Amino acid sequence: MGPLISKRQLERVKSYVDIGKQEGARLLADGNVRTDKGGGFFIEPTCFADVRNDMRIAQKEIFGPVLVAIPFEDDEDAIRIANDSIYGLGGVVFGSQERALKMAKRIRAGALSVNGGMSITGDLPFGGCKQSGMGREWGREGIEEFLETKAIGIRV
Repeated sequence: MGPLISKRQLERVKSYVDIGKQEGARLLADGNVRTDKGGGFFIEPTCFADVRNDMRIAQKEIFGPVLVAIPFEDDEDAIRIANDSIYGLGGVVFGSQERALKMAKRIRAGALSVNGGMSITGDLPFGGCKQSGMGREWGREGIEEFLETKAIGIRV
């Protein structure tokens, strides 16, 4: 696990770990700040269980090593939970390939990994949905962001 980008981001991630505890999520792996790892801004991976989708740790883009596990009833409930966010950068679905692919197609996010497939590489378009951004980087779609399309109408 590499360092976070800045002290400010480290403090932000740690504040979300504290918020998760305060809001009643069950901490499985504590994200301790690691000052012994050198000059960077290191925090251990954190995992919360028994998270509700209305908790801030479930609703915010934390951009740090914080994983939340939210229980669900069935596929429809899991899709509803995944889409019940103002963000949509990326996600992961595990299951039988057919079932997981059906779910991935219905989740509103810019990049989705099915069963560990690489959804973020330089040759695939990358970008989010909703408040995670518009447009794409990388891949053909990312290159097209730098092109100008011109429409010319000719009377014949």
